[in-house]
Amino acid sequence: MKFSERLYENVKPIWRKNHDHPFVQGIGDGTLAEDKFRFFMIQDYLYLIEYAKLFAMGAVKAKDVKTMGEFAKLLDSTLNTEMQLHRNFAKQFDISEEELETANPAPTTLAYSHYMLSVGNNGGLAELVASLLPCMWSYAEIGKALDEVPGAREGKYGEWVAMYADEEFQALADWTIKLLDELAEGKPEHELENLEEIFLNTTRFEYMFWDMSYNKAMWPMD
Repeated sequence: MKFSERLYENVKPIWRKNHDHPFVQGIGDGTLAEDKFRFFMIQDYLYLIEYAKLFAMGAVKAKDVKTMGEFAKLLDSTLNTEMQLHRNFAKQFDISEEELETANPAPTTLAYSHYMLSVGNNGGLAELVASLLPCMWSYAEIGKALDEVPGAREGKYGEWVAMYADEEFQALADWTIKLLDELAEGKPEHELENLEEIFLNTTRFEYMFWDMSYNKAMWPMD
């Protein structure tokens, strides 16, 4: 069994909850309230700024030029394609670029991004990839699943569905999965268990991010 298959089996119950979450389902059938999606778009933009730093770290930690180049592609794709699509799509929901750039992160956004950056700074390349993979992999899976919902691409959230169902995004996710499998080869069980724990933690954060967005959860005292 590949290490990625082991990871998938371990987090399958959480991923099922991600797919079934009313926020995700509401994107697919178009019933999600716009104020919830608006909150999500702003927080996701802030998250992506921090997420992109992981790809820069990956290029630094990579041991060969080819892997460095792939992380450079991921960095470019995130900063100049995914985030630009976010900016363009956000305008449809009356979110200005200034609002995106000056918004305050929610507690879950802070906790999730800071956890990944901590793992990336303190671990090796395998730990870094294990931390960033659940976001990319789960969005690729959700994109494919929602793309099969009749009318999803034609709905008001259709551009979002198309972005993550896109073949290029799917290929980037596949490359990252394969990289983690390669990095896990030959590692002792205690190191694999550590990678598994990192992957599980960021998978949990993925669910928390959907839930945060659905409830528009900022600081309790606010």
